[in-house]
Amino acid sequence: MTSSIKTIIPVCKVNYPAWLEMRFAPPSARGSGKERRAPLPVVDAHTHFVPSRLAADATRDRRWPSVDVSGDKAAVVIGGKLFRKIDSRSWDVGRRLADMDADGTAMQVLSPMPELLSHWLPADDAEYLADIINEHIAGMIGEAPRRFAGIGMACVQDVPRALAQLQRIKALGLTGIEIGTHVNGVALGTEALHPLYEAAEALDLCIFIHPLHPAGLERIAAGAEFGATAAFPLETALAAVSLLAGGVLEKFSKLRILLSHGGGALPWIVPRLDYGWSLGGEMQKRMTRSPREIARGFFYDSILYDAAALQFMASVVGQDRIVVGSDYPFTIRQKDPGAFVRAALPDCPGVLADNAFALLGCTFDLETQHATRDRHPVASPQA
Repeated sequence: MTSSIKTIIPVCKVNYPAWLEMRFAPPSARGSGKERRAPLPVVDAHTHFVPSRLAADATRDRRWPSVDVSGDKAAVVIGGKLFRKIDSRSWDVGRRLADMDADGTAMQVLSPMPELLSHWLPADDAEYLADIINEHIAGMIGEAPRRFAGIGMACVQDVPRALAQLQRIKALGLTGIEIGTHVNGVALGTEALHPLYEAAEALDLCIFIHPLHPAGLERIAAGAEFGATAAFPLETALAAVSLLAGGVLEKFSKLRILLSHGGGALPWIVPRLDYGWSLGGEMQKRMTRSPREIARGFFYDSILYDAAALQFMASVVGQDRIVVGSDYPFTIRQKDPGAFVRAALPDCPGVLADNAFALLGCTFDLETQHATRDRHPVASPQA
């Protein structure tokens, strides 16, 4: 990266106008004189998007994805085989907003369905696909700029191409990129990917890490549902440990990284990592601080389904590093994510929205939903 790109890490603040607090108040509070005690607005930082139009293309790699729409339903086809059946919640703004209103979500952060990341495509195809998806996400935000923010994707299997693409992502107004837990087998901590992290940090873009083609499925020897529920959390932990071992958070201290699904198994193995690090050896050569301290530099979403699990995660990583997430619109989603977080962490209001805006690196006024930039640095997370 050239030194001409100036790093800008803004102060993140959220203004909650009265109309918004009232809009997302429970029905019993509306018109009852209890408006100021209405729940604070919720920002859902983990939702997914699939475009309504993505044509098959015989000139592209055989693994090129396509979306075949029929009315309200669609089929995502990859390599000539059905990958997933979806519906219009993946792309329809009106339907999505209705669902958001129903569960009290003020804003969603849109990101690609993970399989669309296509880290296995040839670089030309991957770059072209990423541009298509990013423009679709920007277009959806344009339809409801008060309700959506966006995280795009890049051709990360070809890092030089990805660096140029990050500039386009920035120009579209997206706030980061989503990547898999490995890049077609390349571990996230490897030095080959460090220029990507350097560029994202310099451009003030966050990185959202989502499980993709997890390890260990052969050891489960069961259906895809077991992989999504059991292998995904383990895969996220493997990716996070690779980032720790690769010194990514220490080298790029202002880079904001979100680990999906509560960081997977990472919070639960942090004590074991800490103990191993305390014994010295290679772990201390690779990490100058304890794994627990470094792990508090990640962000984590709340998709854990169980209040005790979320409370434990908060005790390990710190409540200021947790954002609301749902996995909308897929079957495994955490329903009513704001209510879940309020019940589990009632004394942590920042989790509802403020932490998400810290992750995105933007200041949003939820009344106008225009992002602004401030040149004052955000304080480093507490150990």
